[in-house]
Amino acid sequence: LPTASGLAEMGAHWIHGPSPGNPIFCLATRYGLLGPEAAREENQRAEAGGHPPPPSVTYGSSGRALSPQAVSEARHLFDTLLASARAFWGAKEPPAPSVGQYLRVEIARRVPALEGGEEDARRLQLAVLAACLKLECCISGTHSMDLVALEPFGEYVSLPGLDCTFPGGYSGLPDRMLSALPEGTVLLNKAVRTIRWRGSFREEGDEARDFPVRVECEDGDAFLADHVIVTVPLGFLKERHQDFFQPPLPERKAEAIHRLGFGTNNKIFLEFEQPFWEPQQQLLKAVWEDESPLEEPSNDLEANWFKKLIGFVVLQPPEQHGHVLCGFIAGKESEYMETLSDTEVLGTMTRVLRTLTGNPRLPAPRSVLRSRWHSAPYTRGSYSYVAVGSSGDDIDVLAQPLPEDPEDPRPLQLLFAGEATHRTFYSTTHGALLSGWREAERLNQL
Repeated sequence: LPTASGLAEMGAHWIHGPSPGNPIFCLATRYGLLGPEAAREENQRAEAGGHPPPPSVTYGSSGRALSPQAVSEARHLFDTLLASARAFWGAKEPPAPSVGQYLRVEIARRVPALEGGEEDARRLQLAVLAACLKLECCISGTHSMDLVALEPFGEYVSLPGLDCTFPGGYSGLPDRMLSALPEGTVLLNKAVRTIRWRGSFREEGDEARDFPVRVECEDGDAFLADHVIVTVPLGFLKERHQDFFQPPLPERKAEAIHRLGFGTNNKIFLEFEQPFWEPQQQLLKAVWEDESPLEEPSNDLEANWFKKLIGFVVLQPPEQHGHVLCGFIAGKESEYMETLSDTEVLGTMTRVLRTLTGNPRLPAPRSVLRSRWHSAPYTRGSYSYVAVGSSGDDIDVLAQPLPEDPEDPRPLQLLFAGEATHRTFYSTTHGALLSGWREAERLNQL
């Protein structure tokens, strides 16, 4: 979406792990859509887990920049604990059901109560750890890490490479892919109401051939097909699968849809006349100094929703974008934010930035733009995670084509793709792309 002079990505932002194993990166390279940085060999080899983060400043709620050393020590501890949480994949008896519960026990063990003057340092460490958990909620697309299952957490695969963006916008990629298709192949704004399968449908005037599937649109149009690949988001399936498919999906698939996690991660773009940050800063992080992962968070969304914000990425380069910050916020607070007006969000963001920088006269942003992935009727959130009570097996069940009987005379009537159907790359665009290729290949084989 064009803002100032640049563009704001309302959806996917980065290529995660831009390296030869990532099909999005390979296509983007082939189409010449990436900047020179992304192509550098050393950037492709960098293990995202260990690379130095972009130049950043961490503001505390007391209105000052926090000590970089104190922040990085706490972040290092968090990264270590998070890495250890990935080690329970395949464990018969993981120490806790969720990533959040496991991390809390470990944090309580590693950050003991301190005496006297060191108590302030400990409080700050806990506050930074609380901020790290919020960042992890954005990455996992969940309200709380207490909802993310511990045992399968390590099954997700991170590709090497320093995450990069598309200088001309992510949509350049699907545009290029679509340009290879014959005119009129893709119909947009054609909302589907019902997919009828296991049927025997005929075109008017053509009695010779019947089709097992009929796709009925909201506008009354219908399409007959032998095969339909369904790529709707898991959030839509959770809400609508009972009436979207006729007959309804088999019990096993309905249960997988119910068990897997799907949450919200939104962006809030703020455009400024002039930057209040230093030119080299690419990331402005927020820490609420009275928070601790060992204490229950407040349920008062109205009073505290903005505290879930992890901070802001500075959109680069300013010559292209103007002076724009992109904030990230996940979970119930993110969904509450969607119900507010632009004026309310802009006012709250202005107050938050004045609090964090300690500058009560900081000029307000001149405009605000935000995503609303939870309110969007065909997404109902952002992307999937493996929730407590589910496992990677549920992802595979979701991906299984229907009818289930391999001997059925009319196979592959319904095929399923999308990020939530990729067992190791869920939540990513490369997972979504690979799942589409997987289903196309299934049809090729048939």
